[in-house]
Amino acid sequence: MADAPHLIYFADPMCSWCWGFVPVMAAVRKIWGDDLPIRLVMGGLRPGTDTPMTDKAKADTKGHWGHVHEASGQPFDYGFFDREGFVYDTDPAARAVVLARRSDETLALALLVRIQGAFYAQNQDVTNFDVLAGLAAELGFDRDGFRERLGDDALKFQTWQDYGVSQRAGVTGFPTLIAGPHHDGTYVMISRGYNTPEVVLPMIERWLEVRLAS
Repeated sequence: MADAPHLIYFADPMCSWCWGFVPVMAAVRKIWGDDLPIRLVMGGLRPGTDTPMTDKAKADTKGHWGHVHEASGQPFDYGFFDREGFVYDTDPAARAVVLARRSDETLALALLVRIQGAFYAQNQDVTNFDVLAGLAAELGFDRDGFRERLGDDALKFQTWQDYGVSQRAGVTGFPTLIAGPHHDGTYVMISRGYNTPEVVLPMIERWLEVRLAS
């Protein structure tokens, strides 16, 4: 049902704080499972970037990774910063998630996590269609078919529609998690940016209690 309670998760596969948020979303799934569906929207961190990272960009990014690791405990492979000429285009990875979402929302969430792990913890180039198709194949997708569809103009358009949804929703950073709808159709902010499970899970529980009582 359209008015059944659910979460909307605005994320990007190449957002380090979203990688830090993985244990939080795993805890949500463990507690509520299919009783509280998660709808995934790609945020659009740096889609269409076409210039290589500068030394300053690498230094800034490395600092962010350190903060995420300290806050969440998530692992990072700092060998990434030895790459030369890396173009931090987040669009291919986002497209892969949207393509998976066409089949199943749960599979899309699983692929999001797999791409994040490959990029952050295994130093794989997730801007590469072949790499993305290989990761999708681990989840049961046909590698060659997935690889071919990543280049579809219709998929690119659909992915950029996600970015538009994020902008119109007023999302200014990732991760962002909202819950809804209330009986009047409104949604409630659960987490704007990174928060720990100790913060996020009680907020969801309270929201569900209020919604049930209203």
